[in-house]
Amino acid sequence: MEKGTLYIVATPRAIRILGEVDTILCEDTRTTRVLLNKYDIHTKCVSYHAHSTKGKENVIIQMLSEGKNLALVSDAGTPCISDPGVMLVAQVYESFGTEARVVPIPGASALVSAISASGISAAEFIFLGFLPHKKGRETLFKEISTGERTYVFYESSHRIMKTLESLSKALDEKRTVVVCRELTKTFEQFVKGDAEYVLDYFIKNTDKVRGEFVVIVAHS
Repeated sequence: MEKGTLYIVATPRAIRILGEVDTILCEDTRTTRVLLNKYDIHTKCVSYHAHSTKGKENVIIQMLSEGKNLALVSDAGTPCISDPGVMLVAQVYESFGTEARVVPIPGASALVSAISASGISAAEFIFLGFLPHKKGRETLFKEISTGERTYVFYESSHRIMKTLESLSKALDEKRTVVVCRELTKTFEQFVKGDAEYVLDYFIKNTDKVRGEFVVIVAHS
């Protein structure tokens, strides 16, 4: 029996694929269902996220081995970029080897969207994913302050203010910082300036300190 295909779907694109697969693997089934209802898609949804167990991955692998076609989605953007979905994809390759069928469905990505709309040259850039919570965090800020390339990383609403405070201390006024908030979502926003300006903006606009953030630090 031919193995099933795991599509890596960047929502809200690829409506056809979401309607044709047997099951959609969702970060949050409630969030994905809102999108599916809008397009009258009734595909079965099951959860797969950072807290899913190894047993859940085994069930997914079994579904693929039975020839089922699945779609992996996150709440928004492209799965597997600083996302637990990468572990599932690795397991698919480990389980099926050269018979593994993993197909990317291009679409919205916070990383690419942020760079494309930032106005910062990023012919070369270093992507750091999510910064560590404690160990190695200050070392990274020192690296960013002296680096000659553009740096891009993700940050949560719980740590964005501390991050901006660290950047304001580490960077000189010639370095441009862009904070991109809620990309591809309803409250998408870009704040651009030196680190002190960006920090001051969010101090004065505390209602904007929510959602998911991409931070870009231009090269020196």
